Amino acid sequence: MKKSLALTFIGLSFIILSGCSDSKPKPQKTTVEQSGCKIENTQAPMWACVPEYSKHLAGVGIAPKSAAGIAHMRKVALMNGRSELAQQIESNVKDKMEGFTRAIGTTNAESVDLVTTSVTKQVAKLTLKGSKPVDYWEAPSGTIYMLVVIPEASVNATAKDAVKQSLSSFKDDDKLWQQFQSKQALEALDKEFPTN
Repeated sequence: MKKSLALTFIGLSFIILSGCSDSKPKPQKTTVEQSGCKIENTQAPMWACVPEYSKHLAGVGIAPKSAAGIAHMRKVALMNGRSELAQQIESNVKDKMEGFTRAIGTTNAESVDLVTTSVTKQVAKLTLKGSKPVDYWEAPSGTIYMLVVIPEASVNATAKDAVKQSLSSFKDDDKLWQQFQSKQALEALDKEFPTN
């Protein structure tokens, strides 16, 4: 009698618990299916096709399946993602430098070119140290995709410092140095490379 009572109690407890678990809200699935991004005829996260991450520069690193294992593949994907980020940073900094030099009215193309090249190299080199992987997806073939990002404010802060250092060479040219030191130039620098 005690055994059947205990079994009945356990059975009722199980029914009650399973009934309660159905009433809890279920967590939302990541909607890869709705992303509109297809890789290898499979729905993939949108970032794998269009790398984006709020207030960050983003790149996607890809590593094909390898006999060396997943750890090696992740390193390769991270390296490729950082390489893509470096290209974005270079392009981004060059565009912003053009805007900045137009704003300060510098007409010496050679000086502008030297400063832009110097700043671009410094920024790409320094900022990649702060990059990190934030998402990962494996395609049916075993190829991995890794979203690698760096805060845009960090890139801009590094760029501003690099611009100031590079433009110190303008001290030899009074006119260019005065243009750089003007309020308009400093405002243009903040506008092109916002850190907030």
